[in-house]
Amino acid sequence: MLLSSARSAAVSAGLGRRAASGIALKYSQAVFNAALSKSPQVLNKVQTELNAIASSLKTTPELHTFVTNPTLSVTERTAGLPALFARAEGTGAKKEPVSDVTKNLFSVLSENGRLGETPGVIEGFNELLASHRHELNVIITSAAPLPKDIQSRLESSLKQSQAAQQSTLKIVNKVNPAVLGGIVVDFGEKTIDLSVASRVNKLNNLLQQSI
Repeated sequence: MLLSSARSAAVSAGLGRRAASGIALKYSQAVFNAALSKSPQVLNKVQTELNAIASSLKTTPELHTFVTNPTLSVTERTAGLPALFARAEGTGAKKEPVSDVTKNLFSVLSENGRLGETPGVIEGFNELLASHRHELNVIITSAAPLPKDIQSRLESSLKQSQAAQQSTLKIVNKVNPAVLGGIVVDFGEKTIDLSVASRVNKLNNLLQQSI
């Protein structure tokens, strides 16, 4: 069922998207629809499983290599899937069998040689879920972790904006030393760049134009 859903969802990926993002979105839409058709509990479980896998890909080099290696045969990819599922099961007393929806997703990705799309598929799934729940993701990027008082004031200001009136804000502070100082706020489809790096780039551009 997931495979047929993935094929039909290709139309919704949009002709204007790049091939890679369109492929990821196709599977994101398919797994979201499959989980949604089951129950809210299954939808939540699939989200937890996919996020656990996404986290493991960042922290476990062997899993990352497995997912991104295009030379693996179908047999090798199939044999490696249990290692992914083990990460989605959790640990200790909270360990639970992986849902059929998640298993079907990775079986299809493996069969089609698309395991490399995994990060994009999970990101797309989370975006679809946030939209379904009327959540608005806000990412505040700073050179160092924001002090709690400053983050609280930012959150209060953001919640008063028009875009937040009909949504539940989910605010995340990410650290990226490249911004040098200040902040960059990704708010829905908008980006507010108040970083030192941005001001330095603008200054450099002005200097180059004046020479």
